[in-house]
Amino acid sequence: MSETLDVWMYAAGQLFLAPVLVAIGVAFGYAFFALGALLWQWGQRGRGVVAGFELVAARQAGPDLLVAELEARALARLELPRIVTRVAPMLGLVATMIPLGPALRALGAGDLGAMGRDLALAFSAVILALLASAITYVVAHVRRRWYAEELLMVEKGDLAQERAP
Repeated sequence: MSETLDVWMYAAGQLFLAPVLVAIGVAFGYAFFALGALLWQWGQRGRGVVAGFELVAARQAGPDLLVAELEARALARLELPRIVTRVAPMLGLVATMIPLGPALRALGAGDLGAMGRDLALAFSAVILALLASAITYVVAHVRRRWYAEELLMVEKGDLAQERAP
């Protein structure tokens, strides 16, 4: 019974390797897309293009938007990079642990080549996951600061309009 449970758990764990590797690949691709978008927006902001100031542009397009609605937009925009920042390292850990089972089996069988391949996969996956997390961490924090500055700009604009007779 115990041996059957071991075999079942090993097989079930191995089923998750491909989906986890795909998820790491998607997170890695998204991280570079998000970094590119951030750099593009940084250039727009440096040139003073209104589109680079997302919340200010949204307020100009919809002057009836409340500051709370703009804050909700900012949070929604930050959600995916923050999720990737937190989930990618977890996926990297999973992608490290899954190939360790076959690597240990290969070691027990004396197949060092198979063990090396399994360990290379494990370490490569965690490296890509950590890079994706690091990139999206930077993206999320820079955008968070930008959105805070933009909300202040919008609020100061509102105060200036309220004071005008």
